[in-house]
Amino acid sequence: MTYKEQQLCLLPPAKVNLILRVGDRLPNGYHTLWSLMQTVGLTDELTIRTDASFEGIRFACGGLDMAQQSDNLVHRAAALAVKNARANVGVDITLRKHIPVAAGLGGGSSDAAATILGLNQLLGCGWSLKDMIALGQQLGSDVPFFFAAPTAVVQGMGEQISPVTLTGHRWIVLVNPGFPIHTKIAYQRLDEFRASKVSNTLPSSGLNGAASLSWDEVIPLIKNDFEDVLLDDYPELRDLKTALLRAGAETALVSGSGATMFGVFSDEAKAQHAKSQLSGPSKWRVFVVPAQTDGLLPERAC
Repeated sequence: MTYKEQQLCLLPPAKVNLILRVGDRLPNGYHTLWSLMQTVGLTDELTIRTDASFEGIRFACGGLDMAQQSDNLVHRAAALAVKNARANVGVDITLRKHIPVAAGLGGGSSDAAATILGLNQLLGCGWSLKDMIALGQQLGSDVPFFFAAPTAVVQGMGEQISPVTLTGHRWIVLVNPGFPIHTKIAYQRLDEFRASKVSNTLPSSGLNGAASLSWDEVIPLIKNDFEDVLLDDYPELRDLKTALLRAGAETALVSGSGATMFGVFSDEAKAQHAKSQLSGPSKWRVFVVPAQTDGLLPERAC
């Protein structure tokens, strides 16, 4: 098949975990999850171009050396997509990062999902949502969610996804404290914390099977099983949570395995006012963004 040169620009969004429940560690070393996930309006910038003058993947992202580039989720996603498409074509990808790394916001997973989505379109693969989820699952447990964005219940090890309509509108204040928390370390600490406690099998949730939920229903249920451990290990996160609540957040929570704390606000004015009230170390990065209502779609031809 002959491929023409085409280019596509996408804006992969960050996510927050409105609810994150973690089951016990399984014999294979993994944990089962139950999470209500939501994309927010903080995005990276991803440009994908097909080029018939060479074969293979060219990937560039500022700040990464060649070894890091080849191991990046975007490069791996592109290689996987090209292999499954059986495409003899060059793919040139440029990534500009705005989403903090190792921050519980799923930026790398979102970038990978956008890469698969973009190549599905550019290479004319005709993959279904199920097909893309299967590819994404090979790259990481958060990747499949982004194909069902903006809101979904995610279960198992990320492969069981149920899109949900979340009614109403909210603004999110993201505060990243400027240090990473690596997922592996967060899980180790959670396992240690639970070692002397009773089994933590996942609770049944009244949200299972719900096709539509409102923000008013979800906010009282917001919870993250990592939070108690992380707030003890990183007192600065406790300060962030307190600051967001004092600034008027309806609720505040660590996203994913950290380290970003997010607050939920009823409108943009309140969120912007809260940002102005947050006073902390200069390394804090604060973003005011809407909870998204659109999925992971190409933004424009370019």
